[in-house]
Amino acid sequence: MTEVNRRSFLQGSSAAALGMLSAPALFADAKSPNEKVRIGVMGTSGRGLALTKGFSSLPNCEVAWVCDVDSRNVGRAQDVAQTNQSLKPQGTDDFRRILDDQNVDALAIATPDHWHAPAGIMACQAGKHVYVEKPCSHNPREGEMFVEAARKYDRRVQMGTQRRSRPGIQEGIKQLHDGVIGDVLYARCHYYNARGSIGNGKPASVPEWLNWKLWQGPAPDTKYQDNYVHYNWHWFWKWGTAELGNNGVHYLDVLRWGMNVDTPTTVSCTGGHLRHPDDDQETPDTSIATYNFGDKYIVWEQRSWFKKSPVDSPAAMTFFGTKGSLDITGDAGYTARDMNGKELASGKGSTDEKDHFQNFLDSIRGEAKLNCEIEEAHRSTQLCHLGNISYRVGRQLTIDPQTHQIKDDSEAMKLWSREYSKEFEPKV
Repeated sequence: MTEVNRRSFLQGSSAAALGMLSAPALFADAKSPNEKVRIGVMGTSGRGLALTKGFSSLPNCEVAWVCDVDSRNVGRAQDVAQTNQSLKPQGTDDFRRILDDQNVDALAIATPDHWHAPAGIMACQAGKHVYVEKPCSHNPREGEMFVEAARKYDRRVQMGTQRRSRPGIQEGIKQLHDGVIGDVLYARCHYYNARGSIGNGKPASVPEWLNWKLWQGPAPDTKYQDNYVHYNWHWFWKWGTAELGNNGVHYLDVLRWGMNVDTPTTVSCTGGHLRHPDDDQETPDTSIATYNFGDKYIVWEQRSWFKKSPVDSPAAMTFFGTKGSLDITGDAGYTARDMNGKELASGKGSTDEKDHFQNFLDSIRGEAKLNCEIEEAHRSTQLCHLGNISYRVGRQLTIDPQTHQIKDDSEAMKLWSREYSKEFEPKV
């Protein structure tokens, strides 16, 4: 299973170009297996609270800091950590205080998307390992820089696509790679929800509990509006990555892993903002993206305003091969069938996220390789970015297999990066 978990394109040309480290070099400064790992958590609402709870409950791990620009969340996270550990974490609204603490080994990032890579790069530069929630970047250039930073500063960086560490899914991917359904040619995934309208926001005073300057961080300064915080930012291009980056990255990561593919040759994404067209949402609520890898295809479908119907596939991820199909079932297991529907193999497993957290800690201690190391994470996240760019420019993109960038389309390449505030512009 170790080789399956580590399966990636890192053996290819992109790994050589980015200087993939050997195992001895990767773990050169690893901690003793019995030594405590101290973590700071940046962003403690929702996912960040789950990270606080998860890491604080693991052996030889301590949440030393919690950080949130919403002061209401800091105390809550401190209380959650203290249910599992004796130490009360220090609290702050500025993650740079965590980076300055020489006793902290790692930063866990669960902020809005626009902070993921800039904070992660700064953490690498400060000598911290990084656990970053998906997606690992807001745009493709940030992902490239994040990989560069991890290599330059020899840091372990794991993305929070926790399906990589679920035993039942690992077993299913191994079955794929062992040929249970033959040569896998096509895979599809979907995400359906019933999100409501975000309405039309109005200018408002910044709430006294919110540090709006630090919330924006690397993004260009924007006047506060009453429908941005805390979740609707997903649907504005300044801060979010649409449903593709919000949920699609989980599924596309598994499909790319299972199909053993790296960079597509063409990407096309069409859709629209259909259900509440008069509200402020900028990103699509309906879309279909197609990724062409030459002899293999991946398709993503999103419908954010209508939950799963009886005619929709029960499996969110399905692989099709020359000898049958394989469904990822229950988001934690798999079922493989032949062309006539006869079961070939199946397996189940836990959905406990602690496996993914533990893998990160084991890597820091030199006992394991990361299940979703930053270069793997970047390639999967880039599929989301390419789909979003195709949607925004309204046409198919052609990708250079050597540079992994968009070919012969200057308009699309303008979306490869973004404008930054000077204080937090990422640099490697």
